[in-house]
Amino acid sequence: MPPAPSPQFAQVDELTTSDSAADFSSDVPSELAEEERREGVAGLSPFRLGLRRLRRNKVALAFGLLFVVLVGACLAAPLWADYVAETGPLTNHLSDKTMVDGKEVNVVGLDGVPIGPTYRAKYFLGADENGRDIMVRLLYGGRNSLMIGVTAALLTTVLSVFLGLLAGYVRGKVDTAIRGLLDIIWSFPVIILGVALGVSLALGGLQLGPINIAGDSLLIPVLVIGVVYVPYMARPVRGQVLALREKEFIEAARAQGASPPRIMFSEILPNLASTILVFSTLLIANAVLLEAALSFLGAGVRPPAPSWGTMIDAGVDRIATAPHLAIAPGIMLILTVLALNVFGDGVRDALDPRAKVRLDH
Repeated sequence: MPPAPSPQFAQVDELTTSDSAADFSSDVPSELAEEERREGVAGLSPFRLGLRRLRRNKVALAFGLLFVVLVGACLAAPLWADYVAETGPLTNHLSDKTMVDGKEVNVVGLDGVPIGPTYRAKYFLGADENGRDIMVRLLYGGRNSLMIGVTAALLTTVLSVFLGLLAGYVRGKVDTAIRGLLDIIWSFPVIILGVALGVSLALGGLQLGPINIAGDSLLIPVLVIGVVYVPYMARPVRGQVLALREKEFIEAARAQGASPPRIMFSEILPNLASTILVFSTLLIANAVLLEAALSFLGAGVRPPAPSWGTMIDAGVDRIATAPHLAIAPGIMLILTVLALNVFGDGVRDALDPRAKVRLDH
């Protein structure tokens, strides 16, 4: 039996499996329509109405702002490294000394234990076993983790929408083949499939015609994560397309002689926009978390390149003597995933046409 999806995707399935998830314009309940008239928002587009709802969800907005702050901090990593810490993420300082509380101490002690947080410009969060600045590596590691997460989620979205549209609209043998492929991927736990693909590609790299991707490239975890999450989005998208293709506006497009590609991309795809938007935020959160897990297990980002997963892996061995090595990237990972999940839930609630949300001005 295929494994159940993660809780985040299970919540979205409630939205995508309902027979009206994509029917914002035609199947709005009479009660909601009456409420819209009372509140003076009748005639607004679904996305403008959703934006009004989202603005009222202060918790979702707060966590969305938190994610923006985290992304901004990671993007500013070169500024911190060049003008504050004055060191790079890969620069070792095994034999260097620094000032702590007015005393000159070794960055890495004779017993191999690095200094802890100084809360000063240099070594703000301490150093690792090679004397590298943890704050610098934390910010650069966040850049790598977020880049992989966002790019992998974009890849998953593109593949899922294309396969879902094709399977749901064409049906027949095409649907059977695509569903079989999705079922094969779905049958493996995400972490196990990710580790298997990550290790195999990391050892030999990937050759795609004239394109050669090295085993230590960040594109390897992007491809792995982007592929393993495709069934979790493609299956609900296919279900929505199956329902939409029987609607009256699709029949009208067929009667006017519209070709299947035009119907899929001009008529059906716009009605999937809300579902795609909701999935995208949850996909980024899951992709960042999976990247950390793969890097922790040695199947993701390859050391010495920093990522939150590799930093946690390196810090676990010294959790007793230098707990900051694992705690700092762990906190960043938790905050990022939590912010994306809460904001994603808020977007889902805002775009749900049956959500009983009051639209007070």
